[in-house]
Order: sequence, then C-alpha cells, then structure tokens
Amino acid sequence: MARRLAAALAIFGALMLTGCGGNDYGIDQNGQKVAADRLDDKWLVLNYWAEWCGPCRTEIPELNHLSEQLKDKKIGVFGVNFDNVQGEELKSASEKLGIKFTVLAQDPSELFELPRSEALPVTYIIDNKGKVREQLMGEQTAAGVMAKLEALQAKN
Repeated sequence: MARRLAAALAIFGALMLTGCGGNDYGIDQNGQKVAADRLDDKWLVLNYWAEWCGPCRTEIPELNHLSEQLKDKKIGVFGVNFDNVQGEELKSASEKLGIKFTVLAQDPSELFELPRSEALPVTYIIDNKGKVREQLMGEQTAAGVMAKLEALQAKN
C-alpha cells in the first residue's frame, strides 16, 4: 500500500512540475512545444494561410519581414494553416511557402474568440489581454500591419 501511495505521489508531483501543458499552445510546424509565455501578455499578429492561396504566398515574405522587425518587442507573428494540416504535412507546406515565423499546429480561434473567415488570407491583431482588436482581410504588407499595430497600441 505504501509503495502504491508513493508511486501515485511521485506521478502527481511530476505532473504538477510539468504543469500538464494546460496553458501552452500545442506544437509548431517543427513539432516543438509552443510555451504560453511566447503568446500570453503579448500583442499578436495571427495570420491564417493555405498552400493553395495565391495572395497568401505573396504575403508570406512580408510577414517574415514583420516578424524579424518585431522580434525584440512584445509582439509576436504567428501563422495558422487554414486547412488544419498537421505533422509532416504542416512542416512541408510551411517550408514550401518559406514561412520563417512560428506556425501553430492547433488553431487558437476558440481561445481568442476569432470571427470565422471564409476568405484568405486573414490576419488578426490581438492585444496583450487576448482581445481581438482588428481583422485584416486580404494580403497585408509589413508596413501596413506595423502602422495598424502602432495606431492600436497608441489607443491602448
């Protein structure tokens, strides 16, 4: 009986120490865990894309540039595949499009209460409290998204 209790306590303790991943955002296109501290309490630029979407392909280099510009700020650029491809298929699609920013394998739309869009590309700007501040339809530029971010943050 004591052994079972000790084993149960050891398992419980290990689960408590790892945090069970409850607030994490799943994995990225490379199978790496996306820790909550990469998204929580930060402004987010969340872009939905698909491999078959022409404007998405044109927009990706702009988002790569934006991600590089924002890397030292509390703003993250993240992608989500519209078709919900997973694993190697997600990695391959991300590589084909030249995506350099993190692509979330799990769609966070429910978490952020994102309005569903039937058109692509669509980009959401989410504030540091997790509230959607802007839905940008169609192809975006780094300069355009940066200007929108600055205007929204100035109102904050």
